[in-house]
Amino acid sequence: GDSFVGLHARLMSQALRKLTGIISKTNCIVIFINQLREKVGVMYGNPEVTTGGRALKFYASVRIDVRRVETLKSGGEMIGNRTRAKVVKNKVAPPFREAEFDIMYGEGISLLGEMIDLGVKLDLIQKSGSWFNMGEVRLGQGRDAAKQYFKDHPEEADKLEAAIRRDFHKLMSNQSRIAAKAAGRAVDVSADDFDDAD
Repeated sequence: GDSFVGLHARLMSQALRKLTGIISKTNCIVIFINQLREKVGVMYGNPEVTTGGRALKFYASVRIDVRRVETLKSGGEMIGNRTRAKVVKNKVAPPFREAEFDIMYGEGISLLGEMIDLGVKLDLIQKSGSWFNMGEVRLGQGRDAAKQYFKDHPEEADKLEAAIRRDFHKLMSNQSRIAAKAAGRAVDVSADDFDDAD
């Protein structure tokens, strides 16, 4: 039985040592999906660990922790999940950023939900309490009502999308300034950097 202790971790370490050179030469990306287990009897620190030893954590350039925050329901029926993705390791960009988004069953990531979130961040949509307004237009009470409004009025959704694309550089330039400050360098971001290539 002793020869099987840590076998998975040893195999992962050997495989990753061989893979890293090949991945680099072929300019490819490899995605590993792992699960969390809980260590028994942990009094301090995080009891959650990933399977397969420490090698994968060491060799990975980017590690993202994806978790369901809440279940989205409509009339008692589950229609999707609110999901949080947190970058826990990043060798190529600033780490520890978070994103929240809706994953709808049968649809994927909700475009309208993302547009509403970005509209609020860019002050294109005003949120007071649980009510959403876009200028003089009252979208509805709650995100679901606002999403339904845009489903019923696709021309308004197109206007919002155009406004987000127009103003998105403001959001990105702010994030770039934060990242540059953390890295100790200056960055200049203009709207020209984000024009559509198509």
